Amino acid sequence: MPLRVRLTLVYLAVATTLLAAGGLLFSRQLHAGLLASVDTGLRTRADQLVQTVSRTDGGIDFQDERTRLITPRESFAQVYASDGSLAESSETIGSRPILGPDDLRALHGHERFLDRRFDGDPLRLLAAPVTRADGATWVVMVGTSLEPTEDALTRVRAGLVVGGVLLVLIGGAGSWLLAGAALRPVERMRREVADISAHDPGASIEVPTTRDEVAALGATMNDLLGRLQLALRHERRLVADAGHELRSPLAVLQVELELASRPGRSREDLATAIANAAEETSRLARLADGLLFLARSDEGGMTLDRRRQAVEPVILGAVAAAADQAAATGVTIRVDAPPDLAAPIDALRLRQAVDNLLHNALRACPPGSEVLVRAWADPASVHIEVSDHGPGFPEDFLPHAFERFRRADNVRGRHDGGAGLGLAIVRAIAEAHGGTASARNEAQGGAAVEVTLPAQR
Repeated sequence: MPLRVRLTLVYLAVATTLLAAGGLLFSRQLHAGLLASVDTGLRTRADQLVQTVSRTDGGIDFQDERTRLITPRESFAQVYASDGSLAESSETIGSRPILGPDDLRALHGHERFLDRRFDGDPLRLLAAPVTRADGATWVVMVGTSLEPTEDALTRVRAGLVVGGVLLVLIGGAGSWLLAGAALRPVERMRREVADISAHDPGASIEVPTTRDEVAALGATMNDLLGRLQLALRHERRLVADAGHELRSPLAVLQVELELASRPGRSREDLATAIANAAEETSRLARLADGLLFLARSDEGGMTLDRRRQAVEPVILGAVAAAADQAAATGVTIRVDAPPDLAAPIDALRLRQAVDNLLHNALRACPPGSEVLVRAWADPASVHIEVSDHGPGFPEDFLPHAFERFRRADNVRGRHDGGAGLGLAIVRAIAEAHGGTASARNEAQGGAAVEVTLPAQR
């Protein structure tokens, strides 16, 4: 059901309930007020008649101008003797007693208001005991017809029903129009979003200038569209970069296999072709592993076995694994890490990050120079840094150092095995630990990459 219809139905239900409750309350209050007015008039008439009855010991002439009440057509009075018989009665009511013996006994010496029907007409009565001069207790009863009161209530209730229905209908129409006006910008934004194409890089919707919830929704939708477009651009660039990286080893592998399949090749030629093909296959496997690792990291699928343990053994293991690569270029790896430094880490993942940092540093470091691996702690964090004495990062590369398939220059290029995923993996591992990764150039030359991890879990 459309929201506009639901809002209108809710308004109609609430308005009907409130008007019905208000009308019922008003009707009851009006009835009580009219009845109180009637009772006041009855009490005034009764007081006059009680004074007359109490001062005499004989009969009462209701037609006597000195003793009778002012008797409008709807008013009447009766006087009952001490034995319950009807002593006097107004001409307008006749000689039939309205009160029976049970009514008279139920007074118990106190006045009471009573509701009766007489010849089909509703009556309001006030019965009041009175002690006469001779000591006998008589009962004075005055009454009036409630038909005018009920007629007035009926007219008021009819007016409330008609007016309430009109008010609900007018309010419902107003709520329908108001809901339409309020939801019109939302519908417009919905159509704009529906018309946005996946190939529109700068798509956005028009935000109303009302500075209300609808405008906030439009701004939020534009922010969401911006994030989605950024993610789409990253995905397209990732696919393009991955295709570009895969093309080169696949082309080399194809060439080597074609050469190996030609007739007349020597055993040495075949061995060389197979070795080259194996190297390219290994390169493809590393690229696939890196992409799979980053894809799982993006989806939150990186599982860590974090335990509080020493950091130095992890660093020393990575240094030992890189010893052959360092020896081939005459580079020295120096470690500066306190043995008692510990943190809640996944040793396997942290080792992978340090391996990547060392391999990057060794590829960039000139022969005979030094790579320094440092680790230290402050009250909140544990820091691991790998620095070299190579050419450093270009300044325009530093903001993009941890993006995928980003390489600084030919020194950090694909000819020596780099695909631009190493630092991206380092950052993913650091963030999975709740930490960060940063890169900078040293003042004295060379580059430094630092991983910062929480000291407490």
